[in-house]
Amino acid sequence: MRTQLMVQPSYWIDGEISIQKVRNLYLFKLTENLQARLEELADRKKANLLTSEEVVELASLLELYRIFTLINAKVIAASCP
Repeated sequence: MRTQLMVQPSYWIDGEISIQKVRNLYLFKLTENLQARLEELADRKKANLLTSEEVVELASLLELYRIFTLINAKVIAASCP
């Protein structure tokens, strides 16, 4: 079994996470820079060009994205009558 290291999602809290108002709801979003980095890493993965450090970074960003998706879904569900 291979252990994969991960960058803690809190690493990006200070500068790469934003809260944006969308249709009267405040949702968690990645900044444009972090979103672009995620897309860059995904493209590099498709081309099989990731370094071991980038594999860890991509896994961490995807986990953060999943967390935001779950939180935002709960916010949206709670706002429905």
